[in-house]
Amino acid sequence: MTDGVTGGVELPAVTEWAMEMRDPADLRPAPAPAVEMAFSLARVPSPDVNRALYAAVGARVCWTDRFGWSYADWDAWVSRPELGTWLVQAEGTLAGFFEIEAQPGGDTEIHLVGLTPAFVGHGNGGHLVEQCVRRAWQRGASWAEHAGPASRVWLRTSTLDHPNALANYRRRGFRVALESTTPKTVPDPRLAPWPLPCDPRQRAARHAVREVVQEAAQDVVRAPSEQELIP
Repeated sequence: MTDGVTGGVELPAVTEWAMEMRDPADLRPAPAPAVEMAFSLARVPSPDVNRALYAAVGARVCWTDRFGWSYADWDAWVSRPELGTWLVQAEGTLAGFFEIEAQPGGDTEIHLVGLTPAFVGHGNGGHLVEQCVRRAWQRGASWAEHAGPASRVWLRTSTLDHPNALANYRRRGFRVALESTTPKTVPDPRLAPWPLPCDPRQRAARHAVREVVQEAAQDVVRAPSEQELIP
């Protein structure tokens, strides 16, 4: 992966927690969500979808670690068979997503889980995390069939995440496995410098040239022959 975006605000103390769950029986159900939610495993990897949701979900909670990723980085990330992405729909629109990775030895990491802004603050977060964890424990059966079953589900969160994130994970049954506090430079989360894989202006220019060539060829076909011009 490429380096992150330089510059930004230097935060003197960012605390990060690694949290884990070692038995599916430890998962505690959440209250029913405010709206009915549908969860779909993305069967077609799409770097465009993942990075768009990364910005939509994460901008308000300082998800900035992937700002330096190129399109090729995103494509390589989502195209791996060990990574699963679930899209969450509610009220006919995208309400959130989560990414889960099947790692060696049964470790299963929840990389990202979150709601789009319209669904934050309405009691939906606990249900989202519960459903995410249930699917993490289904590794080797309903997804990442090649990887075998999960023996541990884990994730990272920090003081940059949503203020209720740590408590939400605890309520679902996660325990803190590791805690660290270090300074961190955080770029402006309102910016996402993600160049497209190709310049659309060049494609448009090529298309325009092709149209001109095709029109010229049609004009040659339609032009009368020399014999037709002789009276």
